[in-house]
Amino acid sequence: MTEYKNITFLLADDHSLIRQGVEILIEDLGFEGDILHASTLQKVLACTAENNIDVLVIDAAFPDGNSLEIIPDLKTKYPELKILVFSGLEESDYALRFLNAGVNGFLTKVSEEEDIKNALMKVIVEGRYISSVTQGLLLNSLQNSSHQNPLEKLTKRELEVVQMYADGMGNLEIANALGLKQNSVSTMKKRVFEKLGIDSLVELAALLKKY
Repeated sequence: MTEYKNITFLLADDHSLIRQGVEILIEDLGFEGDILHASTLQKVLACTAENNIDVLVIDAAFPDGNSLEIIPDLKTKYPELKILVFSGLEESDYALRFLNAGVNGFLTKVSEEEDIKNALMKVIVEGRYISSVTQGLLLNSLQNSSHQNPLEKLTKRELEVVQMYADGMGNLEIANALGLKQNSVSTMKKRVFEKLGIDSLVELAALLKKY
């Protein structure tokens, strides 16, 4: 546990009571690093840019948008960042969507304190928290994968990039259009190819045509 004690957390939720509650649980676990707070997505982006955040505990919805809009970019810019979604949304409806976006775990706000602590420790020590509910969702998804549209595995941003490739745009053009670095677009392209199990833009175009 010693090697994991000095960790910087960012707690992102538009309700201060939720952030304070999670902070208390983190302190109960014995961590000694900083615990920062953010109440909007814009503050999340600013805080991650200004600080070396190890673990982000984030709600799904904010007054200024849905965290799905920023999670893929955060994982691209900060690949070592561990993200635990702590949300009031139904796990059965949203967990896989967030996992596909790159988060390390999904937890509902109705969870017991011990479950929250367990999720935090799993994300920190093992890099992943998968509840029994999400395990069932993943198993069901694998069993039915042959009938699913593979493009459903992609996030909204990844689909946007895919469409730009289909329109004949290159990495630099896409980067300029989306305000990203060129290597960030390349990383996203690699992730898309891995999710879809393809190796070329030709195969990508074929998938788009099929689905």
